[in-house]
Amino acid sequence: MRPVLLIVDDEKPTRTALCAALEDHYEVFPAASAAAAREILRSEPVDLLLTDWRLGGESGMDLIDDAQRLPKPPLCIMMTAYGSADTAAEAKRHGAYYFLTKPLNLDEVELLLSRASHTRSLETANRELTQRLEPVGGLDRMLGNSQAMQGIFNSIRRVAPTKASVLISGETGTGKELVARALHTLSGRRGKFVPVNCAALSPQLMESELFGHEKGAFTGALQRRIGRFEEADGGTLFLDEIGEIDPATQVKLLRVLAEHSIQRVGGNAEIAVDVRIVAATNRRLEEMVREGSFRQDLYQRLRVIELHLPPLRERAGDVVLMADAFLHELCRENRKGDKRFSREALECLRRYSWPGNVRQLRTAVEHGVVMSEGSVVTPADLPPELSATPTGLEGGAGQTATQSDFSLASPPTLNLKWVERQVILRALKQTDGNRTTAAELLGINRRTLQRKLAEASDFFSDYI
Repeated sequence: MRPVLLIVDDEKPTRTALCAALEDHYEVFPAASAAAAREILRSEPVDLLLTDWRLGGESGMDLIDDAQRLPKPPLCIMMTAYGSADTAAEAKRHGAYYFLTKPLNLDEVELLLSRASHTRSLETANRELTQRLEPVGGLDRMLGNSQAMQGIFNSIRRVAPTKASVLISGETGTGKELVARALHTLSGRRGKFVPVNCAALSPQLMESELFGHEKGAFTGALQRRIGRFEEADGGTLFLDEIGEIDPATQVKLLRVLAEHSIQRVGGNAEIAVDVRIVAATNRRLEEMVREGSFRQDLYQRLRVIELHLPPLRERAGDVVLMADAFLHELCRENRKGDKRFSREALECLRRYSWPGNVRQLRTAVEHGVVMSEGSVVTPADLPPELSATPTGLEGGAGQTATQSDFSLASPPTLNLKWVERQVILRALKQTDGNRTTAAELLGINRRTLQRKLAEASDFFSDYI
C-alpha cells in the first residue's frame, strides 16, 4: 500500500506540479486551503503532510498544530518562499519534520519524502511491536485479590469491548482513572485516551476545553484550537469528577452524547466525533439529581454501566499486596535498593483506615522508602498518622490520642465522619492551614478538601 500524502498550497501551479511529480509513488490528496486540508485529515489516514506556510488568510503552522493532535499524526513538512533560520526553528517547534525553501527542487522533495516515508514506516512498526509486547489485558497496573476487586476486573473485561458509556464511582484515591485506562486499553479503539479533570476547570474554560474554539471566538482566542472531544475522536474521553461541571456545560454535553457531534466555540460547523465517554465521580450523583444540581437525563446517559470501586478500608486484605508492589516500585524510582517492611510496619498498614485510599497508601509507602535508613521499613519510617491503633489516629508510636490532640474528645461511639474530620484537622495543623499542601498530604484534591471543610464549617472554623 502506498503512503498517503496530503499536499496543501494555495498556488495552483505549485500544487499541480507536486502532484504530477509524486503521484507515482504516493496516494496524493491536493488541497488549496487549510480548511480543505482539515477535511481530508479527518477522513483519510494521512501519512505525510506537505504544506505551504502562508495559506491565504491562514498559517500552515496552525494546520500542523491541528495535525499533531490527531490520534496518529502525519509527518509534517513545511514549505515557504520566506525562509529564514527563525521560521525554520518555529516550524520545528510546531512539530514539522523538515523545512523546505521555495523555489522547490523536485529531486530534493522526492528524496526528503522518501526519507520521511521510511521514518513513518519505522515508527508504525515500532508502535505495533510495542503494543504486542505490552502486558495483555490492560489490568496490569491494578492490584487486588479481594472478592470485590475481582468482580471489578471481570466487569471491566465484559464492558470494555462495547461502546457503552461507563460511570465509575468511588471515593477519591480508589483508582478510578486506572479503571478508565483499562477500559480503553481493552476496548480495541484505535484513538487516544484523553483525560479531563472537570474539577480543575472553571465554567468559562470548560466549554472551550471540551469543544475547542475558533480564532476570534473570544478575547485571547488568537488561533483555532481543537478541543478534547476532537482529540479523542476514535478513542476514549475520560471525564474525571463529572459532578463538578456547571449546568450550562451539562446541557452541551448531553447534546453531544445524543447527536455524536460538536460545535467549536464561535463556530457553526457540526463536527462528527466518535468518542466513548467514561466518567468518574466521588460524589453521589443520584443525590445531586434529586437536589436539582445534576441533570437526570445526563446522569442516565452517562450511567449506562456503573462500576463502583470500594474504599480501601473495605478490602483490607489488598493493603499488604499493594503496599508490597508500591515498595518495590518506589525503591527503584528513588534509587533506594531493595527494602522490606518489618512485621510491625505491616501491622500498621493493615490497621489504618486509609481515608485517602490507594493514593494515600502509595504516598505512605514512599514516605517509608525515603525515610528508612536501612533495608527494613519500620513504623517509625511511616507517616505519623499510621500509628498502631485500629483507626490509625495516634499521634506517634506509643502515644494515645487525647483531647488536646484534637478539638473534640472521642465520641461514645466512634464513627467514620468523626474519624475523617480528625484526620483532616491533623493535616491542617501539620501544614499550618495550607489547604493545597493538606490536600496533597491527605491524597485528595483541593476542591474536595474545601467541600469537606464547608460541610463541617463549625468544626473547622479556625481554618475557614
